[in-house]
Amino acid sequence: MKKILVPCDFTSTSNQAFRFACEIAKKNKAELFLLHVVEMPVLHSSLMAPVFAYESSYLKGVKAKVNSIFENMKSKWGAKLKIHLAVEHGPISASIKKFVLKKGINLIVMGTHGSSGIREFTIGSNTEKIVRTSSVPVIAVKKAMNVPSVKNIIFPTDLSIGSKDMINALKVLQNLFKAKLQIITVNTPLNFNSNSVIQKRFQEFIQQTQLKNYQFVVYNDVTEELGITNFTAQQKNKIIAMPTHGRRGLSHLLSGSIAENVVNHIDCPIWTYREA
Repeated sequence: MKKILVPCDFTSTSNQAFRFACEIAKKNKAELFLLHVVEMPVLHSSLMAPVFAYESSYLKGVKAKVNSIFENMKSKWGAKLKIHLAVEHGPISASIKKFVLKKGINLIVMGTHGSSGIREFTIGSNTEKIVRTSSVPVIAVKKAMNVPSVKNIIFPTDLSIGSKDMINALKVLQNLFKAKLQIITVNTPLNFNSNSVIQKRFQEFIQQTQLKNYQFVVYNDVTEELGITNFTAQQKNKIIAMPTHGRRGLSHLLSGSIAENVVNHIDCPIWTYREA
């Protein structure tokens, strides 16, 4: 995670994401890229020259304003960090993905809004498009927290083996935060398994993944959604790690609808990794 991208529209949530990214960069000695994407207003004119002149003038004004805000943010949270500001114009999600490839970005940190939580990136928003299609891990942030305070990474799973790339990325995340993995599987009345069956599957899971420094929890609840929400509420100093499956939404253990409902009730950062 040596190159971290923060797409920023300078709302309070994107500012929280920038603060969190600065914390990660300090810990990991990473380079930060702050990207502001401008969606140009649509102009209808039979003469192209006036349109180009307007666009050039408009972008110049935006860049001047953005640079002023950026310098203020940098002095607050990233004074000693190597941070680059970029202003691009075009469709937001497409511009972000293009920037990731151009700069060799390893991690995206994005804000997610208020009480709507994960709905910001599960129902047609730009963040949703990035999470579901990003070639690199994404951390969605509602509220910034100090990176050194992260002690637990909650990893919900049904104990099926994910891709090796996803497991390796999870190990990198764990090493970054020096945190314990809280591996949780939820036992529900509609999908009940005996303790012996679960333990056998877990041993196979650990043998295949070779995860270290973990605690395994079998949590009994009415639904997976309630189980994960209730378990997470009991933990302190945590983030959540969830693999995603592209257009099928946030699901490894979870269907997309369950995932969005879970995260709607959780304020901690959420790391996602898109599996093929």
